Amino acid sequence: MAYLALEDGTLYEGTAFGSLKETVGEVVFNTDMTGYEEMLADPSYFGQLVCFTYPLIGNYGITFGEEKPKVHLKALIVRELCAAPSNWAARQPLDEFLREQGVCGIAGIDTRALVRKIREKGIMRGMITLDRPSRGQTEALKSFKVSCPLKEVSTMNIYAILSNGIYKVAVLDFGLRRSLLDSLKIRGFDITVYPYDIPAEKIMEDGCDGIVLSSGPGDPRDNGEVIAQIKKLIGWRPILGIGLGHLLLALAHGGDIGKLRHGHRGSNYPVKDAATGRVYITSQNHSFVAEEGSLSGVAAVTHVNWNDGSCEGLKYLSSPAFGVQFIPEALQDTAYIFDDFTGMVEQFKAREQ
Repeated sequence: MAYLALEDGTLYEGTAFGSLKETVGEVVFNTDMTGYEEMLADPSYFGQLVCFTYPLIGNYGITFGEEKPKVHLKALIVRELCAAPSNWAARQPLDEFLREQGVCGIAGIDTRALVRKIREKGIMRGMITLDRPSRGQTEALKSFKVSCPLKEVSTMNIYAILSNGIYKVAVLDFGLRRSLLDSLKIRGFDITVYPYDIPAEKIMEDGCDGIVLSSGPGDPRDNGEVIAQIKKLIGWRPILGIGLGHLLLALAHGGDIGKLRHGHRGSNYPVKDAATGRVYITSQNHSFVAEEGSLSGVAAVTHVNWNDGSCEGLKYLSSPAFGVQFIPEALQDTAYIFDDFTGMVEQFKAREQ
């Protein structure tokens, strides 16, 4: 037996799986039908209790090899957990993997009702307990906040990935996915990855031809010192911001950030490219959005969410910089974003010579 309690007092009763422990975090939902392994490996979910809209989870098990990723989310919320996966590549059931990782889950609740509540009232704090929570515990949820997430998900040390390329790129790690580095490497970049709190002067001293601000978790407005360092880098070299990096870049240019009611999480969000008119299906995981009106005359909107009209991309008018809210390395169709960045680096380099 287990319980999911929300800060508004709503209580759901289900069955515990994974690590049997109490946990607290933000309750969000993901619209994917598959991809729970990729989500488990995604640092952007740090501090969240993730509910799947798809009813059956775990049916293809866990296929990670010996090098298993660290799971950053707090818990999984599912309608039905598959105990016996059917997949030739499965190495273990989802339940067993979560126990190893110290991550809890709850199954058997009405996930449709939970998702409707989040859509109507917005993202809420919640907790999973093995015993019925007290009124005091529920009230305490209202003051819960995920603190210093970048410190938890970023690298602690500078490291390099060389490909004998002709260009060097500095990647600020706010919770990057390995696929981001792969996307840069196959385009011939020599990569240096830096911790989230690296001083701009260190990047300038080391030298590079372009800068990538990775995706990551948390409220971008809580990172004042990081934004101050990004401001120093604007105009020095071309910059690409992805996800959280895109929002930090907007703040560094003087823009404002708003919070979406229930966020965008999943790999099926349509986004229109304003330049071509083409609509791409994108992968997303975020609660915040750049307020395009606050950047009037500073940046042009390059991408728009076709579901709700929110800003999904910005190109800056007075500096070689642009950003996208979606995750371009997740789906092949949107990988052209890295080609655009490569072209920007080449043009900037040619002007310098």
